[in-house]
Amino acid sequence: MSEIKESDKKNCMIKDPVYQTNHKAGEHNVEIMGMDLHNPVFFFSASLIVFFVILTLVFPDLAKQSFDASKSWSINHFDWLFIVSGNIFVLFCLALVVSPLGKIRLGGTEAKAEFSRLSWFSMLFAAGMGIGLMFWSVAEPVGYFTNWYGTPLNTVAGTAEAAKMAMAATMFHWGLHPWAIYAVVGLSLAFFTFNCNMPLTIRSAFFPLLGERVWGWPGNIIDITAVLATIFGLATSLGFGAQQAAGGLNFLFDVPNTINTQIAIIFAVTIVAIFSVSRGLDGGVKLLSNINMSLALVLMLFVMITGSTMAIINGVGTTLLSYAENIIPLSNWIGREDETFYHGWTVFYWAWWVSWSPFVGMFIARISRGRTVREFILAVLFVPTLLTSIWMATFGGMGLEQVQNGVGQLAHGITDSSLALFQMLENLPLANITSFLAIILVLIFFITSSDSGSLVIDSITAGGKLDVPVQQRIFWASMEGVIAAALLFGGGKDALGALQAAAITVGLPFTVLLIIMCLGLFLGLRKEYKKLT
Repeated sequence: MSEIKESDKKNCMIKDPVYQTNHKAGEHNVEIMGMDLHNPVFFFSASLIVFFVILTLVFPDLAKQSFDASKSWSINHFDWLFIVSGNIFVLFCLALVVSPLGKIRLGGTEAKAEFSRLSWFSMLFAAGMGIGLMFWSVAEPVGYFTNWYGTPLNTVAGTAEAAKMAMAATMFHWGLHPWAIYAVVGLSLAFFTFNCNMPLTIRSAFFPLLGERVWGWPGNIIDITAVLATIFGLATSLGFGAQQAAGGLNFLFDVPNTINTQIAIIFAVTIVAIFSVSRGLDGGVKLLSNINMSLALVLMLFVMITGSTMAIINGVGTTLLSYAENIIPLSNWIGREDETFYHGWTVFYWAWWVSWSPFVGMFIARISRGRTVREFILAVLFVPTLLTSIWMATFGGMGLEQVQNGVGQLAHGITDSSLALFQMLENLPLANITSFLAIILVLIFFITSSDSGSLVIDSITAGGKLDVPVQQRIFWASMEGVIAAALLFGGGKDALGALQAAAITVGLPFTVLLIIMCLGLFLGLRKEYKKLT
């Protein structure tokens, strides 16, 4: 599937889908300057984005204060909703795995998978959280261990128990729960697109509940919310990632870590992303994802071999065991005394994963035709969780060991989270080479996230069409870079903080939509199963 064309899609449409609609992808679209745009989703989304950027540039302090206040209000008043919903998504996915509904194949009984498992894993992993693992794999466990901003379950910092709990909490934030959020969105979209012949857009998942009204204003609002969550989340990550890459260059080569350096990095990443996204899935995202996973494997094996090899290998099992022991206490919000930790970390993460779910979920859906429901969930939930445990045990475990043994700058705690990975690598052989490789990995992860995000936003703002003009992908890839660069230039960290807070705020209403989406998916799968039996 280098690119799915509408003519190709028609050849694999289900002849008698369980849900019938006369709506066709893109039927409300208008053509402007060679672009095929949904009216009004594209125009409302673009207008709101431009309005936000201008407002933030003109009043950066006020914007940050306002969105920080809304983020705090969302987290303080609806912490229970974020925690409960995360648990619901995990249990819902596990129930589908063991139920007869798991036999249903996305795209129909004759559908064939369009990517090898290795390429499929690489793309979904790189899009889902690859860049986050580069940023937080050392900083997060070390931060929990040293009480940088609260400790999980109020564990006493600096103890052997704190080290185990630090790894358990890190896995909790990067394991089953976030991937269950992505799985719910991805599976819903894949089912309604490939089994019900509906457009690949967020609103399609609500057809069992809204019926034909989903193609009107209720669906428009759902899709506009998804576009805003995606563009805000991606632009925020691009901005903060540029700061990490600039920090790494300063750490290695004394390149000044200035706004101009960060904007130059954003510009370079955006240029490569535009080139990649114009080549489509096979020539762009798939190729870069495979390269990235190979480089990440090389870096991880190097740390394993040159670090405390047996301690790291044993650490994988210890991390998974500690994760299993603490997943229920960490999933509970009642009577918690570590409010600083679970508000500042867990609830924040859950809101962040939800805000990313339209982008990651839709991208996973797009590459998953031909998989069964059971195969889809097992792959999306358990493969990334296992890979993450190995990655975290390697990098986080090495960071913790250096702290515990008083080695290097990490022994003094986290001073700059963007430098933690480089500070850990500094105490291993060939530090300059491995640190430079880490910077390359960060940049390629950004490019793959930008590419997959552009493809997703492009599909939503084209009414679910998949064979839209190349210039539309280029437009959205450019917008991500322009937003991040403009906010960095005009307001620095305050402006990016406002953007991040906006993404988190959007996560609250989208959490409710995801819970409703679970119901819609269950109804659809049950109806499909009855038809097949």
